[in-house]
Amino acid sequence: MKKSSIIGIIVIAVAIAVIISTYSSSSTYGSFKDAAKTTSSLQVVGHLVKDKQLYYDAHKDANYFSFYMTDNKGQECKIVFTGTKPQDFERSEQIVLTGQMQGNEFHASKILMKCPSKYTQDKVEITETKAKTANI
Repeated sequence: MKKSSIIGIIVIAVAIAVIISTYSSSSTYGSFKDAAKTTSSLQVVGHLVKDKQLYYDAHKDANYFSFYMTDNKGQECKIVFTGTKPQDFERSEQIVLTGQMQGNEFHASKILMKCPSKYTQDKVEITETKAKTANI
C-alpha cells in the first residue's frame, strides 16, 4: 500500500470515531417516564407547575433549588437542581432540563428556560443555567 492510502484510511477512521463519540455523548429528548427507565442523561421538555412551591434558600444552601414540572405528556415530577435559582425562573414559558432520575426525583444538571422577552412582546428570550459540580 502507498503511504497516502494508509494516511487516508487513518483519517477516515479518526473521523468515524469522532462522529460516534459525539453521537453517544449527546442526550436525547424524552419524558419523566422514559427517564425512569434509563440511567443515561436525558432531556425533558415541560412547563413549571406554578401552584406548587419553589424551594430555594440561599442562606441554608445556595446550591439547592427544587420545583415541580410537568413534561409534555402531562406527568408531574419534583426537580432538584444543584445550583442557584435562575433569574426570572417563574416567568419561563417552557423549560428544558438535562439530567436523570434518582428515585422519584429528576436531578437536573442543566436548565434551559424560554421566557418572554422584556423588550418585545413577539420574541422569546432563552437562558441556560448549569449545575455546580462538587470539588472533593
